[in-house]
Amino acid sequence: MFSIVAHEYAHGYAALKQGDQTALMLGRLSFNPLRHIDPFMTVLLPLFLMWAGGPVLAGAKPVPVNPRNYRNFKRGDIIVSLAGIATNIVLAFIFALLVVLIGLIPTVPSALETQTLLQAMFGWGIVINLMLAMFNLLPIPPLDGSHVLKYLLPPGWAMSYQRVGFLGLFILIFLMQTPFLGWWLAPAVFGYEALATIAWHASHLLPHILAPWGAG
Repeated sequence: MFSIVAHEYAHGYAALKQGDQTALMLGRLSFNPLRHIDPFMTVLLPLFLMWAGGPVLAGAKPVPVNPRNYRNFKRGDIIVSLAGIATNIVLAFIFALLVVLIGLIPTVPSALETQTLLQAMFGWGIVINLMLAMFNLLPIPPLDGSHVLKYLLPPGWAMSYQRVGFLGLFILIFLMQTPFLGWWLAPAVFGYEALATIAWHASHLLPHILAPWGAG
């Protein structure tokens, strides 16, 4: 929940920095999850997919922005679109650092279970944020990746491409039934394994490396 809210907040904050105050005026520059709940995407769709026994897809209410207010339309649109993805990648590294920091805390038998649980939770933070970043890079309207791809297409193609936005959800649900999504998300899995392995080893090795310094 925190990672999705941070993703949406980043869109609104980036828009504000590009000259658009829409998200700010509508109260969406907030980490309160209640402000980002969408009745369909956050509640009804995942419940229906869960009931249907298929892969579960959910999302937050998109942050409203008005690209006409950007100081530079194209540059602003790209920055705002990629802000959420960049935030999730940064959060993945922050969670990896937290895994290390928890490992540096002197182990107390009564707190060992809590430390292990926190490290596991932060480990999930790594994978969830990398998955969110890669998923939103999909060039399917209205996902963030589509806002970048449209500028790489000829103008005529770009207009037709944006018109399929209303079909985006159905395309995503279809792709979730195919191996394509697993292939697309593979870099996120690889990134998680690399970050988690480094963080886990660092959390166990650093205490031994720093021990002589503490003794001195």
